[in-house]
Amino acid sequence: MTSKPHSYYVPHQSAWPIIGAIGLFLIAFGAGHFVQQLKSGASGGGYILLTGIAVLLFMLVGWFRAVIHESMAGLYSQQMDRSFRQGMSWFIFSEVMFFAAFFGALFYARMFAVPWLGGDANHAMTHAVLWPNFEAIWPLVTTPAGAQTQAMPWTGLPLINTIVLLTSSVTLHFAHVSLEQGKRTPLGLWLGITILLGLGFLFLQVQEYLHAYQEMGLTLTSGIYGNTFFLLTGFHGMHVTLGTVFLLVLLLRVLKGHFTAHSHFAFQAGSWYWHFVDVVWLCLFIFVYVL
Repeated sequence: MTSKPHSYYVPHQSAWPIIGAIGLFLIAFGAGHFVQQLKSGASGGGYILLTGIAVLLFMLVGWFRAVIHESMAGLYSQQMDRSFRQGMSWFIFSEVMFFAAFFGALFYARMFAVPWLGGDANHAMTHAVLWPNFEAIWPLVTTPAGAQTQAMPWTGLPLINTIVLLTSSVTLHFAHVSLEQGKRTPLGLWLGITILLGLGFLFLQVQEYLHAYQEMGLTLTSGIYGNTFFLLTGFHGMHVTLGTVFLLVLLLRVLKGHFTAHSHFAFQAGSWYWHFVDVVWLCLFIFVYVL
């Protein structure tokens, strides 16, 4: 490895950002059409969604490879390392704001919209005009069309998934400690267990969704409760998927002998992201499932 330059490294122009933007656009466009086709019976949205996911994964592989090659070539200075840390910090902050918007929607529905529709002291007319038969209870198991659904209990799969994800934070911490101590074998072992726990979480979430759709009548069309439930858990599942891909890349780098006890910010960034995903799930478990 060559010595690190003292000047700030400016990478060459890259097509990866625009490729990533195209992938995200296809995901958003395809997801919207996929939801609509659930109602209308049309087709095509699912294929667009899968195409977007494939493009995004292609971008991640290519961009990760480029950054890894630059790092292993010794092109990054201490200033570049600080830039990576600041960039990852702001990225996680943006993700916090992303989930805050959805938690805010949940809070607004439960604390404001439901009491208003239920005809509290200040909104009796709203209750009489908009929904005379509405009962101000949460979760809402009756849609405006009169269809009945069920609330997802916090026991069973949600509780198991919570234990699985929190355990993965512990195993990832052990992996990080092993890296700082220069213990390569425990590092790979703990990191591999973390990845398996992440995959297990995703598998159980799919089982939960199947149970919700097939046996509970809980779907995206089940009113505000169904909307917020699937939006929060679905977007979190997407973040777990990306985090698992991130950790898998880190495991491949560990097996190739990358990272040292004093130089491993990529591993640290992956740990930050995974712990953030775990904290979001803990909040989600409390406010969506338990309360």
